[in-house]
Amino acid sequence: MRLFKYSKLLLLLMMILPWFSLPFLGKDAFKRFLPAGLFISLVVRIVNFIAKKRKWWWWYQTLHPRISGVFPFIWGPFLVGSLWILKLTYGKFFRYMLLNLAIDGAFTYGLVYYLQKLGIASLVRLKKINLLLIFTFEALLLYGFQIIKDKMIGEQGNKE
Repeated sequence: MRLFKYSKLLLLLMMILPWFSLPFLGKDAFKRFLPAGLFISLVVRIVNFIAKKRKWWWWYQTLHPRISGVFPFIWGPFLVGSLWILKLTYGKFFRYMLLNLAIDGAFTYGLVYYLQKLGIASLVRLKKINLLLIFTFEALLLYGFQIIKDKMIGEQGNKE
């Protein structure tokens, strides 16, 4: 069976399905971590812009000709996953980094293979270890952003 013809459906499902988990995240956690999730999603979009120019990886399949193939990943599992990871591990940096490493490693050394087999995306001029290092740097940025945001909110709360 050739799964290539279902790759657009797979991308669409990957973008939509994670959002069904948000009611279990909780309203307070959603409000607290959404700015960091949006920030890191923007960073990932910028990294993908650079990656396209330098041909680090390539997206063959898209949902729409004007929208990059990375769009469903950023606004689906990446954004929602970032919210969940922050909720589950924020304040426990070692646990946060371990969970990120496990998820990013599974993506890099597992899912990338299937994305290539399905004709959705593939690494071109980037080794898997370098992709994992990029993900690790993004994880550090996400955590750092949340720390700074919490400190700024805390200072504002003390002034009132």
